[in-house]
Amino acid sequence: MDSAPRRRSARPFAALRPADVPVALVTGATSGIGLEFARALAADGYHLVLVARTLPRLEETADLLEDEFGVPVRVLSADLASEQGIATVVAFIGHERVDVVVNNAGYGLPYSALRSDPAELAALDRVLNVAVQQISWHAAQRMLERGRGGIITVSSMAALTTMGAYAAAKSAAMVFTENLAGELAGTPVTATAVLPGYVHTEFHDRMRVDMSKLPSVAWVDARTVAREGLADARAGKAVSVPGLQYKIAYLIAQTAPRPLIRGVSSGFRAVRMTRRSRRRPS
Repeated sequence: MDSAPRRRSARPFAALRPADVPVALVTGATSGIGLEFARALAADGYHLVLVARTLPRLEETADLLEDEFGVPVRVLSADLASEQGIATVVAFIGHERVDVVVNNAGYGLPYSALRSDPAELAALDRVLNVAVQQISWHAAQRMLERGRGGIITVSSMAALTTMGAYAAAKSAAMVFTENLAGELAGTPVTATAVLPGYVHTEFHDRMRVDMSKLPSVAWVDARTVAREGLADARAGKAVSVPGLQYKIAYLIAQTAPRPLIRGVSSGFRAVRMTRRSRRRPS
């Protein structure tokens, strides 16, 4: 259930910070890449607004970050798979100052597009694509009014492939963010699409995919993704690709023929489906 933002203090949030202390809003902030973005921003003195579906986990994460970094943290329970959830975040951005938005919320489906229910495909697209566009549009408008701000969208290297609905939604979010970066050029507001490769998070476990046989060179840790993503965003880059191995892969993908991309994607998709764990979800 979506809810109004909860305060971590009895005092109004605005009273907890001087006017020049920046505020960052992070979606999907309770684990993985989102949590590392929140940690990196808190370490830089940002006051935080954490967005996710599960309120108890949000509260727990907020407590941990407040204890570790000593910055005020608010939580906003919103299911971005619903129009109401997206509207909850948009309304917050419309009423409160947010200097940095990190669009990170996301998940994958355990089955191929044809084996997934159309309602599941629609919900996935709302989280990975529609929410990104709506939140980014409203954030950009407010940031331009105030004369500063940054929007970071966590896309994926999958956006360069043809591996199903996840890749399609991530590609749309990436292209939208790149376009936004172009439209914002010459202003004090930036937009950056971050393209992680394989990252040790809960992502694959939730899809019940066994990735234990993937070579260690393929992995990038979530902290590296957040650190490099923030550095590239502050440098005004439209696209950030964390990890040397993925920087090379990104450059290759820019010149590879599309039929080759489709062929490689089909191979990866087949391997992934054979690695689906037989464990029942917990």
